[in-house]
Amino acid sequence: MSSSRSPAITDFADIGARVDAYVAGRDAAVDLDAVFDAIAASGERPVWISVMARDKAHALLERAKERLDAGVEQPLFGIPFAVKDNIDVAGMETTAACPEFAYTPDDSAFVVQRLIDAGAIPVGKTNLDQFATGLNGSRSPYGIPSCVFDDGYVSGGSSSGSAVAVAQGLVPFALGTDTAGSGRVPAGFNNIVGLKPSRGLISARGVVPACRTLDCVSILAGSAQDAMTVLRAASAPDAQDPYSRAAPQALDANAPPRFRFGMLGDEVLARCAPEVAGRYLAAAATLEMQGGEAVHIDYAPFEEVASLLYAGPWVAERLAAIKDFAQARPHDIHPVVREIVLSGANYSAVDGFEAQYRLAELMLRTDAILADIDVIVVPTAPDHPTIAAMLDAPIALNSRLGLFTNFVNLLDLAAISVPAGWTSAGLPVGVTLIGPAFSDGMLAMIGDRLHRADREARLGDTAMQLEAAAPVQRGDKTEHVRLAVVGAHLRGQPLNGQLTGRRASFVKTARTAGGYSLYALPNSSPPKPGLQRDGGAGLIEIELWDVPLSEFGSFVALIPPPLGIGSLELDDGSVVKGFICESHALADAADITAFGGWRTYLASANPANQNVHAPLINTRETRP
Repeated sequence: MSSSRSPAITDFADIGARVDAYVAGRDAAVDLDAVFDAIAASGERPVWISVMARDKAHALLERAKERLDAGVEQPLFGIPFAVKDNIDVAGMETTAACPEFAYTPDDSAFVVQRLIDAGAIPVGKTNLDQFATGLNGSRSPYGIPSCVFDDGYVSGGSSSGSAVAVAQGLVPFALGTDTAGSGRVPAGFNNIVGLKPSRGLISARGVVPACRTLDCVSILAGSAQDAMTVLRAASAPDAQDPYSRAAPQALDANAPPRFRFGMLGDEVLARCAPEVAGRYLAAAATLEMQGGEAVHIDYAPFEEVASLLYAGPWVAERLAAIKDFAQARPHDIHPVVREIVLSGANYSAVDGFEAQYRLAELMLRTDAILADIDVIVVPTAPDHPTIAAMLDAPIALNSRLGLFTNFVNLLDLAAISVPAGWTSAGLPVGVTLIGPAFSDGMLAMIGDRLHRADREARLGDTAMQLEAAAPVQRGDKTEHVRLAVVGAHLRGQPLNGQLTGRRASFVKTARTAGGYSLYALPNSSPPKPGLQRDGGAGLIEIELWDVPLSEFGSFVALIPPPLGIGSLELDDGSVVKGFICESHALADAADITAFGGWRTYLASANPANQNVHAPLINTRETRP
């Protein structure tokens, strides 16, 4: 029945805060061990198919630390994540939930390697509907994951294990795939966010195909901001993936204050469970209060597009993906999956072209609808079936789950599912926002606002409150001020919270150009340095932070004299805003330029607590 609330591995509500803590000195290795301990305590099955060896995970963490210490940006430093087991992780078996199909790749999938290079640590491979064929989670020989809130109900699929691992709080995010809704449906059924990026935004090289022309790697996370953080790290053009597309604008979370959203009519909502329809109408009302204008749309052409995916020749693409295996060993395939996949042989090339023609005709109608609105809002799923009911009617009920999902990739759209309330039985309900290709950031921002309308919202099945997590932040640098900090605002120093509390993001460690001097200001609390360009030895270590433009004014207002903000030149010739000091305050200050930076000075002055007020030596009066 209903599950107990999952204990949190850490007390961090979002990835950014967790990374900041690791960079400031919290031991990521301890938290990594806690993840493995929690998996061992609950048992691997049915959520996990395989778990990475601890020593290999710690070796990845050590390499990430080396990159961090070398000044290489690690936006996901120390963050553990799960990988759906149709996505390759080097040295770990890829099964696609079919043991007889399994192989062990030498290289990780492009997306997994991108995340590892960003500092994240894959901890294991998660369960799925076999060959990613299903939206319910019951089609696997490794067991049936269930909804984290009631084990009598399906978890959703095909990214079932990934969704449950996130909802249980074991990992902050997980990779899934989403061809027909496989990242959105399980997110909706487990009170988490499911981001289906625009096609090609994340490379699918190293992913076992379902429908290769439509497949997307999806991201499951507790919040939209965490999903966007992962998307920004994962997205990059891949010259070896013919379906890869570069679209940096997709990562910019720019939502207009006023927007128009497509809304379903009563005749469509009547096909949903009453409580699902009720939560959908409540979400629409919230969007109206948040600046949205509801526009009722004709859903018929979208539904007809959806029907093409499984009742048309695109099923043949599923057969093409595993043709040799399916023909040689059909009885090793799950019987429901086998029935679907092998039915692809019934379609001819003529059928394929005719379906393409019909899709093009339908797109004329859907494009006209989309031209009049910014987003479409739909329930993520029309209802939430029990596992028993799904096993009794595996194809009919699964097809019903795709009512609002199957058309999205065929029409080259982006989508995000966000939590939107609860049924009287205590089951979560999700709604999905759908927009044009590369509107990912806009959808995330609107979806995040909707998610946060519930002041009691929590992340998955954990006790962590959504309001403690960072909201979606703009990804473009034009709305930030690049700021150089040199002393008490450095990571781990007393005033760093003035930056992180304003959603500032650490960029990297750098150095000033030559000609700068650093001084320890006497009688400052907390201890602070003063930086001045006066012909000194220069090359002072600093940190660069991106401060949201909307927060920069309130940050500057906190800076006491004799400090201020001016322009600093860096050793690469670039110029940024940074801390400077009035000359009169340096008359009695110690010149600490020789230490090369504030941290080194503090450590030398008082290794025990790195917190000292008194200068080591005053050489100011001897400088010309």
